[in-house]
Amino acid sequence: MSTVTDAPRVASTTARRTESLLVPIAGIIGAVAIWYLLTEVIFGNRPLVRDFSPARTWAGLSELWESGVLLDDASASVMRLVVGLLIAVVIGVVAGLTVGTVGWLERATQPAVGFLRMVSPLSWAPLVIVLVGIGDLPVIVLVALTTVWPILLATSAGVRSVDPGHRAVARALGASRIEALRTVVLPTVRPHALSGIRSAVALGWVVLVPAEMLGVTSGLGYQILNAKDQLAYHHITALIVVIGVLGLAIDVVARWILRTPRQRREESLGA
Repeated sequence: MSTVTDAPRVASTTARRTESLLVPIAGIIGAVAIWYLLTEVIFGNRPLVRDFSPARTWAGLSELWESGVLLDDASASVMRLVVGLLIAVVIGVVAGLTVGTVGWLERATQPAVGFLRMVSPLSWAPLVIVLVGIGDLPVIVLVALTTVWPILLATSAGVRSVDPGHRAVARALGASRIEALRTVVLPTVRPHALSGIRSAVALGWVVLVPAEMLGVTSGLGYQILNAKDQLAYHHITALIVVIGVLGLAIDVVARWILRTPRQRREESLGA
């Protein structure tokens, strides 16, 4: 009896899942078709335009893969992103908890934080290179400088959203400051901090690639400059595709890992 009753719901769920899969695929096919029309048909008679076509891009991907540089450069880029994010998470969460807890400190730092977060991260590049030299470290520092602000601000906002009544109850029950932080503040702050980290992941990836064009000899950003110098324009388009696909994959994985407890519960109920 229950099997008959559940059949329409199962069919509806299957149809939704099929649609959620087919619609993005159709969108990708449409985007590639427009790309082909622009580079092969509409502007294909212009010099160099066909070097950016889907066919030449595929050839560029094959050449980069066979040369062995693609995997090495992608790994170097991801490593720099992860290390920079870890630094930003530690600094951003600690500073956000401190600023959000101490009212006068938040008011005192608000102008400086507002100023610093609006400065383009690449503006710091010459200063960072002078201070720490060239190589991986300046790229990691630039990623950390970029991603610390959304984490700090989100964490601070989470502290401010804590219900004062909950803190009062914790104090009335004899909870120490550390116990109140662990049982009252952190559970409220966690969804805000996770949201800030998710935003920071995407922001860090966007900044990472141009940062790798400054004084490093590996990474996807460096490889784009290298392709330009060699006039291998189909490699440039191939690298852009890799950057976009890898960035999308990183964002999806980050959103899955950094789900809030509420989102996990909703997913389990939906399953």
